[in-house]
Amino acid sequence: MTDDHRYRAPALDKGLDILELLAHQPHGMTRAEIVKAMGRSQSEIYRMLERLVARNYVTRSQEGDRYALSLKLFVLGHQHPPIERLLAHAVPVMEAFAKASEQSCHLGIYDGGNVTIVAQTNGPGKWGLTIRVGVRVSLVDTGSGHVLLAYQPEQRRAEMLAAHEVLEGEVPIYGPELETILARVLKAGYWQGASEQAYGVTDISVPILGEPERALGVLTCPFIRRIDRHAGPNLDSTRELLLQAAATLSLCDTAAPAVQDEAEKTL
Repeated sequence: MTDDHRYRAPALDKGLDILELLAHQPHGMTRAEIVKAMGRSQSEIYRMLERLVARNYVTRSQEGDRYALSLKLFVLGHQHPPIERLLAHAVPVMEAFAKASEQSCHLGIYDGGNVTIVAQTNGPGKWGLTIRVGVRVSLVDTGSGHVLLAYQPEQRRAEMLAAHEVLEGEVPIYGPELETILARVLKAGYWQGASEQAYGVTDISVPILGEPERALGVLTCPFIRRIDRHAGPNLDSTRELLLQAAATLSLCDTAAPAVQDEAEKTL
């Protein structure tokens, strides 16, 4: 028996199902419409709706025939700012990755046309490549930017590119060249390639997904290969550790292929 079935709470599931259903209906739904959409009985939906109304998660129209989400979930969400929530979950995962891989990593989010670094973790060794928190990096010539762009709906991607502002030192990558890169990122499930900002660095960037093919943020490891006698994790092992870290933080399953040709591993 899976954990999903072992710890089921049917009443809670029904309530959450109703909230998720109404979240996609800006004008609300009648009880009959909710019953039909959920495939449940009138009585159980009635009881659950009454409890959600009583707790102010759902509002009922004055006529009493339509139900819609209230602003309570919005208020609750803003009592704990989204970036702080993300960081609270991400930093321990990033620290575990850095320790296992012996590499640094950073977390970027889309911000006003480019990418802002909101967290950074050093590896346990004496040296490594780091990037300061608060730095803005380009949306179009970095692994972080490529992943954030690739994992967006087409319209949202166009909006992000329209808002992009060229940063100092940026390598121009636009049009068909950029589209080809983004398609390869989606196919592989990550970005991996030589850094456009520093010699000898291989950037690995993986998405933190809020839903399939929509990134909330991106984890990037600027991988530096040691050439002394220390036997640390290699590039492939580091990439797998980073994918695992991103999967831990994602709200849905990542879709990176388990096995790929060597030619596809370096984008």
